[in-house]
Amino acid sequence: MQKKRFVTTTIPYVNAQPHIGHALEFVQADAYVRYFRLLGEDVRFLAGSDENSLKNVQAAEKAGEDVGTFVARHAKAFSDLQAVLNVSFDDFIRTTEERHTKGAQKFWQACKKEDIYKKPYSGLYCVGCEMFYSEDELVDGKCPDHKVEPQLVEEENYFFRLSAYQDQIKELIVSGTLPITPERRKNEMLAFIDRGLEDFSISRSHERAHGWGVPVPGDEEQIMYVWFDALSNYITALGYAEDGALYKDYWLQVGQDRAVVHMLGKGVARFHVIYWIGMLLSAGIPLPTEEFIHGYITSEGEKMSKTLGNVVAPKDAVETYGQDPTRFFFLGALSAYGDSDFSDERFKEYYTAHLVNGVGNLTSRIVTMLEKYADGKVPAVAEDTLGITGMWKTLDAHMRVFAFDKYVETVLSFAAKCDTLISEQKPWEKAKNGEDISALLYTLIESLRHIAIALLPIIPVAAERILAQLGIDAAALDSLEKESAWGGMKEGDTVAKSDILFARL
Repeated sequence: MQKKRFVTTTIPYVNAQPHIGHALEFVQADAYVRYFRLLGEDVRFLAGSDENSLKNVQAAEKAGEDVGTFVARHAKAFSDLQAVLNVSFDDFIRTTEERHTKGAQKFWQACKKEDIYKKPYSGLYCVGCEMFYSEDELVDGKCPDHKVEPQLVEEENYFFRLSAYQDQIKELIVSGTLPITPERRKNEMLAFIDRGLEDFSISRSHERAHGWGVPVPGDEEQIMYVWFDALSNYITALGYAEDGALYKDYWLQVGQDRAVVHMLGKGVARFHVIYWIGMLLSAGIPLPTEEFIHGYITSEGEKMSKTLGNVVAPKDAVETYGQDPTRFFFLGALSAYGDSDFSDERFKEYYTAHLVNGVGNLTSRIVTMLEKYADGKVPAVAEDTLGITGMWKTLDAHMRVFAFDKYVETVLSFAAKCDTLISEQKPWEKAKNGEDISALLYTLIESLRHIAIALLPIIPVAAERILAQLGIDAAALDSLEKESAWGGMKEGDTVAKSDILFARL
């Protein structure tokens, strides 16, 4: 049976156009998905848009636009990132869809009756985060992310009895039953749990929600709290409402070593690691098997955010630098686990050093040598002297812990070894002296094949162009288990140089 893996990104609010912080998560998830597809797994990749947020309603009202029209327009901008960034998701769930509304209501009803209760409440609410804060969590009385004072909200809502699951959630995290990467985020969540989990509000009055959102089953005067309905998108998109085939195949994965992976930013960690887990436990639904929490792309050290107005649009980045270079920068130059600053200068330096002068130049050198010294024909298979097996083991280890920057660094390090080999062996001098350089040429052309395959999850179009120069159709590749073995280039195969891979900016 082909192993299944379900991979999700968070669903962003659609109160404005996407920025490169959203693009980072899309590209990270896409690289991860493409890698496991290369391994031969049946991977389903889900993205989507969170359309039931109060901040979406407020943004639409401020724009003087119908809420439905407003969110549909912005949701399209997020779904369009699939083409802008060459992201290979299989489905894009909008939380205004009927499949989601029905699924979210079913999920509410699946929770234990004693875990949902109604009571009056008063608290400090940040609309930007769509969450309540305690006073000690504020910075100078303001939301730490959005730098605005939260609103005092008083009303009667439904609550979820999260406190009942405190010990169980902690044990899941401590035992590693629910792995969280990186370790520092795991420790942050444990520290949050140790302060004591409080029951949290899971509904809003119909009036305060402006009638927008998923109605609470059996109580039309209440609208589901956006995070209660939003988190359920991971199962509603699979047809949870009707217990559909996709839900059984990709969430339940009965009879398999389950792989359900959430990829998210640190700002929404507590919702995914604590609230969502408590809700799933109450509903008796299997948990995700892994959660990866990435940092922010910053601008002058500040979180890039629509609220703060310091955003860079993904479309602008791609139009300026190119699709693959943008993906390459996100995955290689930015920390996979922590925050990283984005700047035009840093982008150009990284691109020039590692794509123009690195992979691009190496590809040109190797293919040119094959054309010049072997008439474009691959020599007889030679022994691996560069340790290709070690490279693949390292790459696999990095990808399994979402260390995308380390993955790229490993590929670039191997490419540098090839460059060093050329510089040390000086094949042009040996050929001039009549020495046999066929083994060296084979080592280089076969190494280039491995570099190109390793880069398929990172810069898919450029990697396919490298493979095409080697006479290889990327769509016809076998599983990575076979392709990662030495000796894929066969004697007599034809190579042919193509146009420049990476133009100078």
